[in-house]
Amino acid sequence: MSAPEHHRLFIAIRIPEQIKHAMAAAQSELRQALPERVVTWTKREQLHLTLKFLGNVDVKCLDALNEQLRAACQGFAPLTLRAERIGVFPDAHLPRVVWAGLTDVEGQLLKVQSAVETASKNSTALEPEKRFTGHVTLARAKRINRSDSQVLSGLLADMADRLFGEWTAGEIELMRSALGADGARHTSIGIVHLSGA
Repeated sequence: MSAPEHHRLFIAIRIPEQIKHAMAAAQSELRQALPERVVTWTKREQLHLTLKFLGNVDVKCLDALNEQLRAACQGFAPLTLRAERIGVFPDAHLPRVVWAGLTDVEGQLLKVQSAVETASKNSTALEPEKRFTGHVTLARAKRINRSDSQVLSGLLADMADRLFGEWTAGEIELMRSALGADGARHTSIGIVHLSGA
């Protein structure tokens, strides 16, 4: 009997091109000051807001997962999202992730993320996030030393209040991440429309 086929999945909100462009410009500013060995930059086409990373999911479960997501999110209206601020996780002394912040005007994003978390819990072995923070990963830091982290801290202080733009997000997507020699390729395998009142 053959082993079940799995796809590496996450649930996300896409970001409009003009906001990706503004984020890529911020990446360029940071890139000039930080050596390549220290940071892995998120490719422009992969900039998105992750609501939930699921890991490997049996392909037989995809239809049920799409249906559960649709049922959980159909009551939500489109989200008015604002991309602003640059920061790091976990802190400036030992940064691991450089991010652009995402907030929503009506305060619905946390509720949508919670609904996604509940709808997908039977499809993943991964624990729920302790505290969801809306963000787009701009870079991941590796082997960062004290002087590099000081340079990064100074840049981030200058860029902390950066505004990337605002948009209305009317869809949530189930995405497949296929790992290849040139990095991950993301493809949409399900769309949920936020069409509630």
